[in-house]
Amino acid sequence: MEEFYTIQGEGFHAGKPAYFVRIGGCDVGCYWCDVKESWDATLHPPTNTDKIVENAAQCIAKAVVVTGGEPLLYNLDYFCTELKKKGISTFLETSGSHPLSGNWDWICLSPKKQNPPLSEIFSRAHELKVIISDESDFDWAEKNAALVSVACRLYLQPEWSRRNQMMPLMVDFVKNHPRWNISLQIHKYMRIP
Repeated sequence: MEEFYTIQGEGFHAGKPAYFVRIGGCDVGCYWCDVKESWDATLHPPTNTDKIVENAAQCIAKAVVVTGGEPLLYNLDYFCTELKKKGISTFLETSGSHPLSGNWDWICLSPKKQNPPLSEIFSRAHELKVIISDESDFDWAEKNAALVSVACRLYLQPEWSRRNQMMPLMVDFVKNHPRWNISLQIHKYMRIP
């Protein structure tokens, strides 16, 4: 769908520069998605993988974040192999609802209730990021946290349109459950695309 160089705005790597590759196509369909135009893959003409790798290799950061849509709708083995040949670190942002492919330095798993992750991804996740849009999401977060490794970083992130309502609840929850951290979409606060 698109490629751009920016600052990672969420989770453990927030604040770090990276080349983003947003892949079109998503069957999860979160109502709060801020890139709904990514859902329909037919709206985005295919781009040659080697061209994307070439573009990423020109980026000074040498880090690529693959996001979507839902990137695991596609087999990403070749893409990751070619990025690795260029010395580029690979980061994945996924709901985990499709089989894992690719060779990843970091996997951010962001599970969605309407299309839960496959069991295979939990042990591979470096980061669990759960979006909090109502109080029931805390139980969803704990359910998923029980399935990841003890080394996995845990983040709660307020759904952007409900951040003012959810932040006080999230602060209380994290204070009472100190394994968790709060992730903010800092790129939105800083107005970074």
